[in-house]
Amino acid sequence: MDTVVDALRAVLPPLAVATDAETLARHSHDDAEWAPYGLPAAVVFASRVDDVVATVRIAAERGVPVVPRGAGTGLSGGANATSGCLVLSLERMTRIVEVDAAERYAVVEAGVLNDDLRRHVAGHGLWYPPDPASQAISTIGGNVATNAGGICCVKYGVTRDYVLGMTVVLADGSIAKLGRTTAKGVTGYDLTGLLVGSEGTLAIIVDVTVRLLPLGGRQERAVVGYFRTLTDAGAAVAAVTRAGIVPSALELIDRTCLHAVAQWQGWDLPEEANALLLAKVDEPGERGEELAAALAGLFRDAGGDRVERAADPAEIDRLFAARRLAYPALERLGPVLTEDVCVPRRAVPEMLARIEAVAAEAGVVIANIAHAGDGNLHPLIIAPEGDDEAKARAKVAFDRIVDACRSLGGTVTGEHGVGLLKLPGAAAELSPVVRGLHRAVKHALDPAGILNPGKAFPDGESDALDPR
Repeated sequence: MDTVVDALRAVLPPLAVATDAETLARHSHDDAEWAPYGLPAAVVFASRVDDVVATVRIAAERGVPVVPRGAGTGLSGGANATSGCLVLSLERMTRIVEVDAAERYAVVEAGVLNDDLRRHVAGHGLWYPPDPASQAISTIGGNVATNAGGICCVKYGVTRDYVLGMTVVLADGSIAKLGRTTAKGVTGYDLTGLLVGSEGTLAIIVDVTVRLLPLGGRQERAVVGYFRTLTDAGAAVAAVTRAGIVPSALELIDRTCLHAVAQWQGWDLPEEANALLLAKVDEPGERGEELAAALAGLFRDAGGDRVERAADPAEIDRLFAARRLAYPALERLGPVLTEDVCVPRRAVPEMLARIEAVAAEAGVVIANIAHAGDGNLHPLIIAPEGDDEAKARAKVAFDRIVDACRSLGGTVTGEHGVGLLKLPGAAAELSPVVRGLHRAVKHALDPAGILNPGKAFPDGESDALDPR
């Protein structure tokens, strides 16, 4: 009897199926540190919908798990392989199929990079707002699978707010077109919304119809505040919320991140700066000026030692570069275990204080970056390469931060997805009744359980993974 690899090679284009050791290793996991993974039987590189259909049908016939994958930039283990599975890569599906400027939507294949979509639609006078820090290297399909957020989500929302529809391949290899291109539509259940954030466990997304906004009409101004303590910076975030101001961005960076970026890029920083808040408003004219002035006043009142404003686009980009460079700058110091907790905005000061306490108690270095405007914090736990004791302490800190988040009314993941790393936290957050609903939905769409098993919600399937 032929193997699954033989069957795939018989129907797929040449070079679509890879089994060499280097490719298997490179595609067996995403960027999540210490999440378990197995070695796949093969990696299939789909170039068209028919390739996805053929792969899923062959896998379904043989009961072989399929793990869909975009660019592999995830930080929760959502794209990690199970032993003997097929990793189905959509990175070659990069067509921008359609842009309708009048109706303000685009249809794009799952492998299109976020930045490429943004640049393309800008040529039509349109804008795709979701902007994860990985926008230059992450795919739209992956963004949809995790409901990615970004810097401007505090005002403009996350990926889910821009997905009108999608084409998916179901667990039996059939194709379903979901959603709409109209401004309104409530026919049937919202299956499109269900699949956003489902991490490849219910269907494989092959193209997405996204809503676009007009590019013009915005005039950006930035406000930057340096603070002596993280708690003071958190207090400024809470003050902005109480004032009813909705900035287009409100980002926090702590001293560890700032110094990692400064050392890497050769920048100078104020000596007293232990936290930095970066805010943007984009209302035009006098209203934008009023909001920028109000933010600056709130920063000063909360203890900002040095508060600056900028309106020049190049200067704004330079300031926000520190936020986008923070994660790669920290990776230069050692493996980074990334948290993704989200708390009510009023709880940001208390959550930051608890993170500092956890770092001290566990004896680990924790750097902090955050989409502070919506309470989405990314504590980054650093452990030196090869230091098993530090790695164990980092895992303890990781779990304590999740517990602290939940005790403040938060959720264990704001935008990275549950994947594998957040399964225990998800088990604590989701009630038994809600977990039962998840199992029912999963069984309805994937009765054999072949699509990305063990991810997204706790169901005991993660035992199938081999730790590495």
